[in-house]
Amino acid sequence: MKRVYAATISTCLLAVILVYVYKTWINPNVEQEKIYVGFVYDSDESTSYTYNFSLAADELKKTYDDRIEILSHSNVLDDETEEPLRDLVNKGCSIIFLNGYSPQVLEVAKEYPEVQFCQASWKDMSEESVPENYHTFKGEAYQARYVSGIAAGSVLRQLIDRRLLTPEEACIGYVAAFPDPEVISGYTAFLLGARSVAPEAFMRVRYTGTWGSFSLEKRMTEELIQEGCVIISQHTDTIGPVLACEEASLTHNVYHVAYNQSLLGVAPRSALIAARINWTPYIVSAVEAVLNRETIESVVKGNVHGNDVSAGFEYGWVEVMDLNAALAAPGTKEKIDEAIGQFKTGNKRQAFKTDVTAVSATDSSVTIDLNGGFLENERSSYPSFYYLLPDIISVE
Repeated sequence: MKRVYAATISTCLLAVILVYVYKTWINPNVEQEKIYVGFVYDSDESTSYTYNFSLAADELKKTYDDRIEILSHSNVLDDETEEPLRDLVNKGCSIIFLNGYSPQVLEVAKEYPEVQFCQASWKDMSEESVPENYHTFKGEAYQARYVSGIAAGSVLRQLIDRRLLTPEEACIGYVAAFPDPEVISGYTAFLLGARSVAPEAFMRVRYTGTWGSFSLEKRMTEELIQEGCVIISQHTDTIGPVLACEEASLTHNVYHVAYNQSLLGVAPRSALIAARINWTPYIVSAVEAVLNRETIESVVKGNVHGNDVSAGFEYGWVEVMDLNAALAAPGTKEKIDEAIGQFKTGNKRQAFKTDVTAVSATDSSVTIDLNGGFLENERSSYPSFYYLLPDIISVE
């Protein structure tokens, strides 16, 4: 009888071990905890910025399938973030992502330490005291801006070499929302990327004072084109600028460089290339951390600054896409690939390397020497290049 009991106990133990091994190693998704993931969008998918951010939610669902459920709020103003956040917490979200820029997120995070709040960075948080469950993140966009600038500069170089454009006419127009570090860093890197191929290039910047105004962005673009700008890029949310370029391209050479999404299908005669932040690597990894009960910054692959993470081409956090072969100058792809390779190997100062004197955007008496370049995002995912290059960039 003892032998029967012993055999029964051994069999039960073996069964328990086999079930554990199956669930843990062979099929770890069986009966694992399902979590709710929240998204708060500052607009909706009709705008390029939110559309691009929402692509990460799509990829998240593909990656984790039935292990997660996504809940979201759209068109949330920065000063109205608190209520949607509380709604998502009350519905059981374990982690919430936001693409807006609201100080309310930090305050709500303090009330719910068991929920992870991940916000696209809106200022340098490196010297701020934040709770462990509050995180910021952003791709190092200047890298993609610089590389897309190479495509623009290659077109200018070709036009000048063919005597279709004089060096004095190598003008780039830029439609921008606000004069903040994120915008200034982006358009400066873009111009210096262009000047790496066409040193004659210079830029005119027009500020709209809003992230999204189709009519205003289109009108400003039309004015820049009428004033002689050959290349147009933007840091705003509508397709107004590219449509203005497409219309103008019927009569003369005009090219558009997009941000956040490809516009090749919208404007095949003028869309040259697009640059974007890829939000997917961070968001997928952050959810992985929550599923596995690990800290987000220990899982995400990037440049960690406390509770803040950034990265560029080296981890796929930024991209250039849809180089228009019908418009691009010969050899452009090779130049782009070379620059991306340099960023991947750590040569990041190239994006802000120039012999032009840089002047602080807040104090004209403060200047910096850029002959050795400038290391952007060194301590924060939010850009720190907040300088003007008045010799080659005019702001209107």
